[in-house]
Amino acid sequence: MARKLFLLLFLGALLSCSGENPGVETTAEVPAADSAVSESERINAWFEEKNEERLAFSPMELTTLNRKEFYDQIDQLTLEAAEEQLDWHAATIEEMQQEFDYAALDIETKTSWDTWIYMYERNRGLQNFASQYYIFNQMGGSHSFFPTFMINYHRVDTLSDVEAYISRLHEVGRALEQELEKAQSNAEQGVRAPRFAYEIVIDEARKIISGVPFESEVDSDSAIWSDSQAKIAALVEAGEIDAAAGEELADQVRTALVNSYQPAYENVIAWLSRDLDNTDPQPLGVWALPEGTDYYNQLLSYFTTTDLTSEEIHQIGLDEVERLTTEMKAVKEEVGFEEDMPAFLDAVSSDSQFYYPNTDEGRQTYLDETNAFYDYIRERLPDYFGILPKAPLEVKRVEAFREQDGAPAHYFSSSPDGETPGIYYVHMSDMNANPTYELESTAYHEGLPGHHMQIAIALESETIPEFRRQTSYNAYVEGWALYTEYLAWEMGAYEDPYSNLGRLSNEIWRGVRLVVDTGMHAMGWSKEEAVNYFAAHTLVPIESVIAEINRYLVIPGQATSYKIGMLKILELRERAQEALGEDFDIREFHDVVLSGGALPLDILDRRINNYIEASLNGEG
Repeated sequence: MARKLFLLLFLGALLSCSGENPGVETTAEVPAADSAVSESERINAWFEEKNEERLAFSPMELTTLNRKEFYDQIDQLTLEAAEEQLDWHAATIEEMQQEFDYAALDIETKTSWDTWIYMYERNRGLQNFASQYYIFNQMGGSHSFFPTFMINYHRVDTLSDVEAYISRLHEVGRALEQELEKAQSNAEQGVRAPRFAYEIVIDEARKIISGVPFESEVDSDSAIWSDSQAKIAALVEAGEIDAAAGEELADQVRTALVNSYQPAYENVIAWLSRDLDNTDPQPLGVWALPEGTDYYNQLLSYFTTTDLTSEEIHQIGLDEVERLTTEMKAVKEEVGFEEDMPAFLDAVSSDSQFYYPNTDEGRQTYLDETNAFYDYIRERLPDYFGILPKAPLEVKRVEAFREQDGAPAHYFSSSPDGETPGIYYVHMSDMNANPTYELESTAYHEGLPGHHMQIAIALESETIPEFRRQTSYNAYVEGWALYTEYLAWEMGAYEDPYSNLGRLSNEIWRGVRLVVDTGMHAMGWSKEEAVNYFAAHTLVPIESVIAEINRYLVIPGQATSYKIGMLKILELRERAQEALGEDFDIREFHDVVLSGGALPLDILDRRINNYIEASLNGEG
């Protein structure tokens, strides 16, 4: 899962909004309409101006972009704040339509116009169902994202940066209380996350406020305390402050953590603990919520950026499971396994040779192997891509306070200037949930040529408006990452047949998602039915199967975007190959897909059609 998704999920409302919009200072000016300036140049300057206004709603998004405006603030997370931003966006669309001529724009700028409107319509549609959200859940809820954000994104280079850090620790308390108010309001309307989600969040929140300075007479430091002390120590070492100032700042951090940060977490823990008995121990899909059916349809539209129905998505999943099962049978025959597929999958998934020891040495070996596969793929990237990312990629174990047995790996993005590397995170508390036959495909998905390549290229682009570099569409982002698992096979990876089996298992897993997500949320499947179907068709260890099903239960619809997006990209590639014949260049195709930033699938479709037409006319 990419960083943008985590930003959306941690907000609960899937929107990042601030209650007030003082505006980010910008030098962008909209040129006057005259014959010397094209309509596209005029509106692109306008897009830059409006994007600065958009960013001012989210100090945290600015920070993830390595910018320090409003560096002492945390986003406002109330429903009123979300409505304010949506009203602002609606007003910009009215202004755009009055001030500019769509017909006079070039193709790339028409894409920006269409995307600017799509952003609003998509977010407005989802915000209409804000009362149906599961605010606190195990998949990137605000309780876990706040410390992750402070540790990974809030850089401290100067005294003012650490002062802003301290202010933000106070602000976390306020923002977490806002999230709690929304959770309480939704619960009053009968909308609660499943019991397992409450239990996980309670446990995570307790871990976050465990250790120094939250507990007396303990030897271990909390993650946020360790981070703050390391950043202050680095300032002292760099000569930015003296030791006495460092001690004073440490005292201020302690005060913020104990007086603002800790009480908010304690309030979340206390309310979830009191409300736990009101949750369902046997979780149901969102069809059971007050507006569940309409909400799920909106989520499918939001995540897939299509108008596919739950029935259509379910059938696509069944068809993909059947096709990929046939390919997996071919691998079974290749390795000489004579029993049936269920026996083969069970034999492989239970074979100890495919698991590293549950020790620090085993974990390090897993990380080293991942980096070795990245070295392999880096050598081949220039044969398949003309544009390559500038930012480096790192592989890390998930921080202890948010690590979960069997939870999915994920990616946090680099900064536009490349100074902050992209990070591929792996949950490693239970190495039995990280089989080596899936190591390769997961690495390609999360890093190169998957999430890191796509997101870093978009962020680093100098040819599209900034808002298109920063916005994200799950079907595009996750569809691209899944597509690259297959692309890596075309690039010569997966030399071991069991790694290829892992690739196919990962792809069928995404097909299974279409079946079980729609099954649980639209067709009344139980959690047990979903777990059994999942386990019967993939190599995914049972611990991970359960974690995956738990994920789909709290983020309805999101899991359908991967396969829908991949199938669309493959469809577009086949279309381009058929139209261009011998003139088709895979590097050119990939560059066209990536250079426009993340796009809704129908807009991506038009982009590829424009590329094909230009190539046929000798304009490529």
